Amino acid sequence: MLPDYDFSKRSFQQSGIELSEILYKKLDIYAEFLVEYNKNVNLTAITDPEEILYKHFIDSILLDKYADIPENASLIDVGTGAGFPSVPLKLFRRDINLTLLDSLNKRITFLQKLCGRLGIQAEFVHERAEIAGKNPDLREKFDIACARAVANMSVLSEMCLPFVKLNGVFTAMKGLSENISDGNNAVELLGGEISDQSVYEVFGEGRKIVVIKKISHTPTKYPRNSSQIKKKPL
Repeated sequence: MLPDYDFSKRSFQQSGIELSEILYKKLDIYAEFLVEYNKNVNLTAITDPEEILYKHFIDSILLDKYADIPENASLIDVGTGAGFPSVPLKLFRRDINLTLLDSLNKRITFLQKLCGRLGIQAEFVHERAEIAGKNPDLREKFDIACARAVANMSVLSEMCLPFVKLNGVFTAMKGLSENISDGNNAVELLGGEISDQSVYEVFGEGRKIVVIKKISHTPTKYPRNSSQIKKKPL
């Protein structure tokens, strides 16, 4: 399914990361299962083998390069969809303790089957982020919350920062067009502080990773319900 191993290895090296044969085989299983499952359940618009390699797998694993992920970190992927960025990251960093959160049960079912095929352990949470963020079993329990989503920083921060423990981080994977400073007020209200931004390219396409450190507890009134979040962003 994926381009051959030598091509894929060179592509990884161009982005400054290494691809082992074991990882390649796992990613190949992932790609094939994703494309096959996508015929019946809409998971991704990207089905070309090279684009899967670049835009899903390399882009996801680059999070390890641009964010400081501690050994054995607990990580929650908020609105994970088809498992990006966290499942490729888990294959690259087996020590990560992974939780996958999505509001659609059909995606959770796919992820359970996928992780079974890949032989990786994960926790699965079928819930909306703004509801799960109030759950005491999940609230402020994670070293890292990550999201690769189209929502702006204000909305995304309210969805993700409640999951992050003190001194943990929220990492947002964004395009270049968004003005990240528009989310400064939300980040501050929710107990965060923007600590780093990395701008880079994935085969000609600009990307940005924003790292927000959790410096104080998120006030208990956040996250608000979805209608409030949409109607009046922080």
